[in-house]
Amino acid sequence: MTDTTIPSIERLIVALDVPTPARAEDLVARLGDSVAFYKIGYQLAYAGGLSLARQLADAGKKVFLDLKLHDIGNTVARGVESVAGLGATFLTVHAYPQTMAAAVEAREGSTLKILAVTVLTSYDDADLQEAGYRLSVSGLVAQRAVQARSIGVDGLVCSAEEADNLRPIIGDRLSLVTPGIRPAGSAAGDQKRIMTPGRAIAAGADYLVVGRPVVEAADPRAAADAIVAEIEQASQT
Repeated sequence: MTDTTIPSIERLIVALDVPTPARAEDLVARLGDSVAFYKIGYQLAYAGGLSLARQLADAGKKVFLDLKLHDIGNTVARGVESVAGLGATFLTVHAYPQTMAAAVEAREGSTLKILAVTVLTSYDDADLQEAGYRLSVSGLVAQRAVQARSIGVDGLVCSAEEADNLRPIIGDRLSLVTPGIRPAGSAAGDQKRIMTPGRAIAAGADYLVVGRPVVEAADPRAAADAIVAEIEQASQT
């Protein structure tokens, strides 16, 4: 079940998938108070966007650093400690047991929450088989969810398709953050496991990550407002 204590406006996380901090700042200004939570991923982080994370946090916005850390434990831990100093709310790591354990230990004493990425939403069963996994998407997601719960991560990143099946596994303590969200009529792009905002909330997602449908909209603020309204409606049913 979705956590009903989260304000609807904070359930929408807009992905700042733009090439420069200047473009990101312009988009944030256009969105104004319609958006309270932003994601910074590889593209923007490697273009100087980490300083923007601190700037957004200082301005009262929540920040999700989608860096998907995965390395030896010591390297992951030192990276988590550095990110904790930026004021971010969420940080992603890949859901490998050693990586999750190192990240959870390193974030102690901070307000940073660790999200484990189960299986990327651009993957399907055939992609996993080609990569050498013997499990299906659903099987691997379930296995990693059990491990994440045991290790003590704060939430999972998964497709909205998996949210309903994950709740019995993880209970209510872990948040579910779902990318691959596409409002009705939006193009799927390179995502293979997608869902509308309302259906994702109904399936048990706590936070929805939305990029292109807002970032590339003719009126980004109107697009964000429409998604928040759909989240609000779904949260009340």
